[in-house]
Amino acid sequence: MGPETSLFTTALGLQAPWSVTDVRFDAKLKEIHFDVRFKAGSRFACPSCGAPDQPVHDTRSRIWEHLRFFEHKAFIHADVPRVACSQCSKTGQVPVPWARSGSGFSQLFEAFVIALVRQMPVKAVADMLDVGDDRLWRVLDHYVSSARDREDFSAVTALGIDETAARRGHNYITLFHDLLAGRLLFACEGRDAKTVAAFGEDLRAHGGDPDAISAACIDMSRAYISGVAKHLPNADVTFDPFHVIQLANVALEEVRRAEVRSRPELKHSRWMWLKNKKRWTKRQITQHHDLSRMHLKTGRAFRLKEALRDIFAEAESKAEAEERLTAWFQWARRSRLPAFKKLALTLKAHWDGILNGFDSDLSNGAVEAINGFIQAAKARARGYRKTRNLINMSYLIAGNLTHLPASPYRTTSCATGK
Repeated sequence: MGPETSLFTTALGLQAPWSVTDVRFDAKLKEIHFDVRFKAGSRFACPSCGAPDQPVHDTRSRIWEHLRFFEHKAFIHADVPRVACSQCSKTGQVPVPWARSGSGFSQLFEAFVIALVRQMPVKAVADMLDVGDDRLWRVLDHYVSSARDREDFSAVTALGIDETAARRGHNYITLFHDLLAGRLLFACEGRDAKTVAAFGEDLRAHGGDPDAISAACIDMSRAYISGVAKHLPNADVTFDPFHVIQLANVALEEVRRAEVRSRPELKHSRWMWLKNKKRWTKRQITQHHDLSRMHLKTGRAFRLKEALRDIFAEAESKAEAEERLTAWFQWARRSRLPAFKKLALTLKAHWDGILNGFDSDLSNGAVEAINGFIQAAKARARGYRKTRNLINMSYLIAGNLTHLPASPYRTTSCATGK
């Protein structure tokens, strides 16, 4: 072994019996190729049963793409041995130390890919590395699945359940979050009761117990309500305040749309009514001041919506919340606004779950924020061809996965030890 091959043997992290035997450089293609061989006469453990010291039966030529050396693409070439095991009588290919079985990339290359796709769309990473994006999605699927297999959900007791759009039309995935740990636990296609059943199975597979779930924060979807009741029998349901206010905004917009036909002054005011008044611009403050003096139905609807928001923001106990919600319910029922009369009945039908929130102090606010990050990633990628890809990105963004490969370029600080 010459000094050049010895240097690259060390650079590739190879140990006996493996070493670099030749380095070939193609200036035209800007590629560097490493020929890696094992020492003649080497014996290996059986990949099937683990029996040590098995002789080489034959070899198979393989190529793996490695991290670039400067601006040059790098490839590892090796004749991979197969051993004929004297213990189990099977003939199998020996795993190589620089790549996982079945992959066309080195492990360091794949670790670099994982680091990049946490910050960039997969297609952009594929273009930068000059590889097909389908290959990178397979890498991502492998490592996300492997990392999730090692996660422990035994301490999970409080859930946030919500859906997010997978693509245009009625295509959704349901997301199950650990509200106490602030992480995504499980994601699957659909938004019906079956998704809760699927979560229960996944929870058991990760050491958790559906009977140990004591609280679930959801919207007022009948599917989620029935799914939680059936598959998480000990969970007290809390209806997320965000969705309650969202229903009030829907009712407000229904009132405005009906009234704008006869009151053109309401045109171009939609976002002012729906927006939190603490975030109004100067123009919106002026606009509200002018419109509030016109005795509009929309103005009454806005006051109802804001009063409901104030209850969730200010009530300090379940008893106080129930008293104020009861007064709000009576006001809404007398409001002569059909949208809010209907909303009042909806809240009454879900009364206990709404009030539970003032005891549990649970909210899907963090869940909604995470969903925003997921949708932002989807927008940067201009959508995903497969729902599975969106689910994997969701885990990567919000799963707090602790068993993903570290970036090969991560440095260690002597001062912090991190």
